[in-house]
Amino acid sequence: MARWTDEYKLFRGRIRRARLAAGLTQVEVAKKLRKAQSYVAKCESGERRVDALELKKFAHLYKKPLAYFTG
Repeated sequence: MARWTDEYKLFRGRIRRARLAAGLTQVEVAKKLRKAQSYVAKCESGERRVDALELKKFAHLYKKPLAYFTG
C-alpha cells in the first residue's frame, strides 16, 4: 500500500464522504463513470491516484465544488 501525505489522506476521506453523502455505492459510481467498481475503491483507498480531470468527474457526480476535495 502506498504511503501518502496527510493532505492526500484527507482528500481520500473527502472523496469517500462525498460519495456517501450523495447516497451512492461504489458500484453505482463506477457505472456512471463507465469504470470498474475496483477503480472507485482504489481511488478511495489511495491505491490509485486521482488526477485533475478525474476529480472533476467525481465532483460533478457528487455535486460538490472542486474546493471541497482540496480545501
